[in-house]
Amino acid sequence: MTKQQYAVIDNIEVQIEGERNLLELIRKAHIELPTFCYHSEISVYGACRMCMVEVQGRGIVPACSTPASDGMVVSTSTKQIRDMRKIIVELMLANHDQSCTTCPKSGDCRLQKIAHQMGIKTVRFKKREQFPPQDLSSVAISRDPAKCVLCGDCVRVCKEIQSVGVLDFAGRGAKAIVTPFYKKGIGEVDCVNCGQCVKICPVGALTPNNQVSEAWDAIHDKSKTVVVQIAPAVRVAIGENFGYQPGEVTIGQLVTALRMMGFDKIYDTSFAADFTVIEEGNEFLARLEKGEKLPQFTSCCPAWVKFAEQYYPELLPNISTCRSPQQMFGALCKEKLTKELNISREDLVVVSIMPCTAKKFEASRPEFAADGSRDVDIVLTTQELALMIKERGIDFGQLDVGAFDMPFGFKSGAAVIFGTSGGVSEAVLRYASDTINKEKFTAYKELRVDAGLKIAEVAVGGKTLRLAIVSGLGNARELIKKIRSGEEHFDLVEVMACCGGCVNGGGQPLNNEHITVQARAKGLYDNDVMLQVHSSEENPYLQKMYSDDLDAHKAHKLLHTHYTSRK
Repeated sequence: MTKQQYAVIDNIEVQIEGERNLLELIRKAHIELPTFCYHSEISVYGACRMCMVEVQGRGIVPACSTPASDGMVVSTSTKQIRDMRKIIVELMLANHDQSCTTCPKSGDCRLQKIAHQMGIKTVRFKKREQFPPQDLSSVAISRDPAKCVLCGDCVRVCKEIQSVGVLDFAGRGAKAIVTPFYKKGIGEVDCVNCGQCVKICPVGALTPNNQVSEAWDAIHDKSKTVVVQIAPAVRVAIGENFGYQPGEVTIGQLVTALRMMGFDKIYDTSFAADFTVIEEGNEFLARLEKGEKLPQFTSCCPAWVKFAEQYYPELLPNISTCRSPQQMFGALCKEKLTKELNISREDLVVVSIMPCTAKKFEASRPEFAADGSRDVDIVLTTQELALMIKERGIDFGQLDVGAFDMPFGFKSGAAVIFGTSGGVSEAVLRYASDTINKEKFTAYKELRVDAGLKIAEVAVGGKTLRLAIVSGLGNARELIKKIRSGEEHFDLVEVMACCGGCVNGGGQPLNNEHITVQARAKGLYDNDVMLQVHSSEENPYLQKMYSDDLDAHKAHKLLHTHYTSRK
């Protein structure tokens, strides 16, 4: 029998049960040490030195990179350690652009919170006089080097999780900076706009490219009709900004808030996701019958599509030609509503509420415009929408539940689960199974994942289909290596750039706990159960639009696209 091991932390005996390091053991004792550079998903870096503790017999050590061992006696808050932490934070503040009131991260900034936690009222060091300019080269991500605290979180998540590596350290000592290579703008390098650097940045150095003013301008312009679409993953996260738990579905309150803000029509991106299921499902069945261009890769994630265009252009024929639900919605809306309302494309403004920064880039792609008029005009992240609701003075928690406008507000449960990793595959297989087996609603729960990669075999119509569900572009890169070498064979591969899918997108409320991502995913699956229909072909408004408005030629024109090598 293995002897139980214990460490004594601030006079509390804590059992060691496989924690990766001393920091995790300390947090197990309900002591929250401040950190800037520690995240369980990426490598231990130890740059910020905020988690220094005193270990009896060993002196002061960083808790994040020190293993816990039996009999260890730890003090987390001696006078010396507290003084050290204050000095570290004051040095950061002296080197930091302290325009906190106008910073997008104000209220969510870890430097702000830790300075308050440490009781810092004055900075004893001389402040930096000149700051580097903002980098506004990207349509998706804004970078402000003046606010960077050199924690290296963005560098590591881009290299280790996404395998893109567009950010790194340059310079030495006081001249050290985090920058794209050759100090180019982040929009001028191979950034895929996934926003995972935004999600992990503890301060205001990396934020979504803010389009709030553009949205308000459109709403206040009486000559414009402004409609808004809400992505599936937003409904299980927006409430976190207003005191709700992760995963709570607050779509009814959100619809009411948007109506109060002045939007003319409130729609659901999930309606277009039902079209994606039908089009992608038919495409998959056709490829399967012919045995061509397999595996079929999904195309809903614009960060993955750009990643493939840059690094794997030979795979582009294997990627579904379907537009993402956001872009299908924009094309259908501009086609149908302009005729019904007898207005020009320019006078119909389509606003998207998305969990993702890459959707801003996707909406700007030239493939998704007609005569210079974009299908989707403005993309707001969940974070930006929360700011707009607060700016409007709306008490979100006290709102009555509102209803979507029709027909673009009706959806199936299959469309709602698009927001989590595995959801697209499950939705497509529900349709494929219904089409081949003539059954109604087969739930493929074995495709629901809690990891970066899941491989599953599913029987459909007498065939055994082999599927891979992967999230995180680093995981996708490893999987592609195996596919190219012949080590692995699949019929369908679902790729999401963000680990866990859109529920963990770079535009979602800031929370890096894995349990939060799980709760958001569960919220979508619960929402699916509660809806009237669970397979996309059962959406009556979709069926009517196909019969009344979409012949084969128009459906292909509005719902499909092509991709081009960027290598």
